[in-house]
Parts: sequence; C-alpha cells; structure tokens
Amino acid sequence: MKKPTMIIKPMDKEEKQKKFQEAIAKRLISVVDPEKEGGNMEYKRQLHNCSGERLEKLKTQMSYRLDEGRGGCVYRIGVEDDGCHSLLDYKACKETAKTLELLARSLNAVVLELKMIQGEVKKNSDGKASKLDGTPVEFVVPSMYGNGKDQSHNDFDDDNEEKVEADGNLPKELKIDLGVYTRAEMTLQRIETHLLDPSPVSLSNIAKENAKADDASNPKESTNSVADTLSKRNIRVAVVGNVDAGKSTMIGTLTSSLLDDGRGSSRTSIMKHRHEIESGRTSTSSTHLMGFRSTGQAIGAKDNVRANRRKTDDEVAKESYRVISLMDLAGHEKYLKTTIHGVASGMADYALILVNSRHNPTHMTHHHLNLCVSFGIHVIIVFTKIDGCPDHAFKTSKSEVNKLLKAPDIGKMPFEIKSEEDIEKVMGKMNTLAPMISTSCVTGQGIDLLQKLLFALPKRRKHEKKVERPFEFLVDDIFNVPGVGSVVSGFVNAGQLAVGSNAHVYVGPTDDGTFVKTVAKSAHIARISTNHVTSGQSACLALALSKDLRKKLRRGMVVLKESPSSTKEFEAEICVLKGVGTTIRKSYQAYVHILNVRQSAYARKIEIVKAVPGIPSSHTAQYGEENEVVLRPGSRAKVRFEFAQRPEYIRPGMRMLFRDGRVRGVGLVTAVPTVDPIR
Repeated sequence: MKKPTMIIKPMDKEEKQKKFQEAIAKRLISVVDPEKEGGNMEYKRQLHNCSGERLEKLKTQMSYRLDEGRGGCVYRIGVEDDGCHSLLDYKACKETAKTLELLARSLNAVVLELKMIQGEVKKNSDGKASKLDGTPVEFVVPSMYGNGKDQSHNDFDDDNEEKVEADGNLPKELKIDLGVYTRAEMTLQRIETHLLDPSPVSLSNIAKENAKADDASNPKESTNSVADTLSKRNIRVAVVGNVDAGKSTMIGTLTSSLLDDGRGSSRTSIMKHRHEIESGRTSTSSTHLMGFRSTGQAIGAKDNVRANRRKTDDEVAKESYRVISLMDLAGHEKYLKTTIHGVASGMADYALILVNSRHNPTHMTHHHLNLCVSFGIHVIIVFTKIDGCPDHAFKTSKSEVNKLLKAPDIGKMPFEIKSEEDIEKVMGKMNTLAPMISTSCVTGQGIDLLQKLLFALPKRRKHEKKVERPFEFLVDDIFNVPGVGSVVSGFVNAGQLAVGSNAHVYVGPTDDGTFVKTVAKSAHIARISTNHVTSGQSACLALALSKDLRKKLRRGMVVLKESPSSTKEFEAEICVLKGVGTTIRKSYQAYVHILNVRQSAYARKIEIVKAVPGIPSSHTAQYGEENEVVLRPGSRAKVRFEFAQRPEYIRPGMRMLFRDGRVRGVGLVTAVPTVDPIR
C-alpha cells in the first residue's frame, strides 16, 4: 500500500509578506544609533557558514572600515542597520565574532577588545521581546587568537575555542544559555605584520573554518611574515632598455599576469603621470612588486572582488612567499640622468636589459649594459615584441646583442634560455653568462619562462649581514602628509631602528653641512604600519619636524642614529671606461653619483695608480711651469674630489660613478677627511 504523498502548498505573496512583517516586528527594540555609511563603525547581525565569495566581500568591507579609522574600527554584532537588537544569543554572537577575527587576521589586524553586552532585552512569556530598564551589563571576554604578540595556534579549529572556555577565562556572570539575548562590540586594530604568527590568515582557512570545506592553504606560506618577505626574500631587479623596448608594458604584464592588448593596456596601469600615459615614455623611476607563492606560482595583481582595481603593494606582499621589486627606469636619452640615479641608488641585484627584437640595439642599449656592468649588476637580456617580428630582423638583432655582450668592456657570454633545464644551468654562473629570453606581452610567449627565471634567481645583496652596523637610511624622496607631517622614503642600507617617541635620529646634511636631531615617530613598509625597520627594506619614516625644518629636507640626505658627519671632499680610486673618448685632468668637473647622492664635483688632485698594458693611460705635458697628469680611457687613478655645492654624507666603501653627459668612469670611495661628529 502506497503512503499518501504530502502536498506542500507554496506560500502566496500575502503569506510571505505577513511572515516578513512578523520577523521585522520582533526586532523593533533600538539599542544604538543607526549605522552610518562612512566612518569606522560596522553593524553585523550574524555570520554563519559564509561562502568564499561572501568572505571576499566581508574582507573588502572590513578593509574599508579600517582605512576609515586609520587602522582601527569597531564592529557591533547582533545589531540591525537601524540600531535595533537582533535578538541573538551568546553562541550566535560568539560564532560571528570568531569569523570576524579570522577576517581581521587576513588583513593583519587583531582584536583589541571584545565585549559581550547583556541585560538590555528580555524574552517575555508570550514569546515577544521587551526592553529592560536599567544599565546594560558589559562583559570583556578573551578573543580567540589574542593580540598577536604571543601566538601559539597553528590550526584554526573548535579545539582552540573549547580550550579558551575550559580555562575559565569567561566571566562567571556571563550567561551563555539559549534565549538570553546578547550583542557584542569588537574593536579591531592593524598592527605590525612581524608580530603575527601565523600571519596573515588566508581566506581559504576562514572558509574552511566556516563551511568545513577541503580548501586548506599551503602551510609553508602561512608561517611567513611580510617583514621577512620584504627583506630576506626580496630581490630587486632594475628594468632598463631603449625607449621603444617595452619596459613598462613588460612590468605591467609581469605584475598583473594579464597580457597586453597591443595598444599599451599593460603600461597604463603602472605609469604615474598623465604625460607618460599619453606619450608612452617613462620619465620617472618607480618600483612595482611582483609576488610569488612558495610553489613558484606568480600572484596576479588584479583584485578578485573588484575587477577594475589592482592590488596594492601591501596586499601583494601579504600573499607572497617571495617578492621581486621591479624598478621601472626611463629609456630615453633625455632622462639618462634619472636612469643612472635609479641604478646607482636602487641596490639592484639583477638588471633586465630589454631589447626590441624588431630593431637593432641602439647606443642607449650599450650605455645601459655598461652602466649595469660598471655597478657589478648581473644582466639578463629580454627580447620583446617577437610576435609578428620578421625572422631576418630578429636574427640581426640577436647577432648585434651578442657582439655587445662579448665586447671587452662588457665581457659576458650570451646564453639563450629555451626551457626550465636551461634556467638550472645558468644559476650560479651569471657572473660570466648573460641569459637571453625571447618574449611577447601580447601572445604571452616566453612570459612564463621569464617568471620562472625570476623566481629561481638567488638574492645577491646580503643586507641581513649588516644588521649589527649603525643605522643608515638613504633618503630617496620626501613627502608632506596631512595629519602626519614630514615623511621620507628610501632604503635601509644598514642597521635597524625601533620607531616611537624614543627613536632619536639625525637627518641631513643640510646645505651648511649640519644635521637636524629629530624623532622617527612611525614607519611603513609597503604601506603596512610597523614599529621596526631593518637592513634591506624599502621603508617610509615619519619625522617630527617643524615647518621651518621641513623646508631643509631634500633628496640625497641620510637618517642616522649616531655620530653623523658630513664632508665636501673625498678620495676615490677611479677607472676611466674604455671606448669613451675623454680626457681627464686637474679641475675636471663631472656629475658624481654615490648611492643616493648626486652632485657636481671637481677633481682637485690626481695620482696615477695603474695603467692597463698596451693602452696609453696617461702622459705628462707641459702646461706652464708644471707637469700635469692626464687620464685617458683604460687608466686607473686616485683622485681627490670636491663637491661643488654642499657637503654630503660619504663614507669609505661606497661605490661611485661619474659622468659629464654620458658615463665616463666608475670608482670606490677610499677615504674621507676626518670631521668631528655631532654629539
């Protein structure tokens, strides 16, 4: 005998409307003011079993609230948007708070305070709710994962939560029974990334916690901090080449993992100025981060939630196991001064020399190769625009590049990269080899191979070994930020600094050679607030300076912690580059680049050190009553320079480059006159 089938009659429109009105009628007890669109306050009724897409939207919303509150925000749980009580119990508030805390960890924020509020609303015998008279009772309860300073949890599961409650940390007066109406207030604050462990929490872990789905993230990545990534696992790569080589397009394609449309869509996403976008020519130096996961997979810079928005540097750094800092430098001869300064002060480990495969390499390509080799930077040749390039043109271009690399002043052996096996062969031999890769940003040919080569490159500059040296911060740019004051950006070349009210530093030298004593109030690394900067990091420091002292700041200064001194004279051992027709004698004036310092200088005294055999390195000629030493290409000499304008901070061991239009020679600072330091 068949069982009778139960027929469920669908609700009509009137019944749905009636139930909806009944649900609203239950929540008509106002406890706080209505929610505002702006500001750092967010209201949430309940979060339960959220999907990955929902979590992405919640994360974006939380990031907005944190930005509105300058790093801090408040979440009210169990409250409607109009300020009415949602009539939830403790368990529902606890689950919502747990999800929000995990979301906060994904944004490098922690819970400063979590309050459970009861005694506002009671449930009557007829099932309806009514407001209680008197003052609500607030209970401060411990957060799930603490304040980030003492973390031992590696897994996010219910055992952690049960342990918290089993420890008896909850107030005894707090009622956790069903039917006891409760709401919560959670105060969040962004903190320094290196204090979080694990940091940051990925959205996949949060989705696993909420939906119990099998979507665990890579365990190796979850233990990385952004501070380590941006110092120990950050490789700085200078991107240079002729004006039509496609440098900005290549950087845009590498950082976004999106191909170009053939009309410059990739380059417009990274260019800074309108005239650069309109002309297609880069005139300023800029740095862009390219992130890799521990598996070698490149992290796209396109936001997953907002399609038209690119990820910021801090968002890329948080997701990355290894970071490549790509420095976009100008290629036009008009901006050669800017390019030389970028290479001199950029602390580059490697250089990508981009060559347009459709044209023969120009004299600028030769200058860029000479520039990088002079600074001891390993070079990688990248042929661009091979899509639609005639075979004979590509063959000619490759042949000309081979001649440049084998020339005596470069001395590199070209090695073409065609597979991953070739990448393994070239590792460790780049002091003599110059890898060559053929690419197209339109078709994507060779881009994956270039990404794998960049990921495999070992870090050359061991700045972590200079942590014990005195703090030395090279100022590359200055800003005046409203509400903050004077901010200097640059590179931590040595030592470490804990910023704060007691972080006394010296900034200078000013035009008269003196240093200004001030306080480093705060610091940022890749837009992430931190209280500690260390050697090898690009950072920004906020300085406590008056309006008059701000006017004295300029590029090329340094921030030191102890015993600063400046000088107008220095001695250097130089080498005049071969193949450059120039004559150098006493009173020769050149433009000198020493790390971030750039200024005209005079050669006051020249002494011959060594001449290259077979090349006339110097000669003595009669000029009046005395013999004068004259330097020619290929010679080495010890020269005493004097700055033309103002004193600078120089110390022995710094690498220098001098030019009078084009690059004439390189050298090393050997001595600085003794000056009493400032106490």
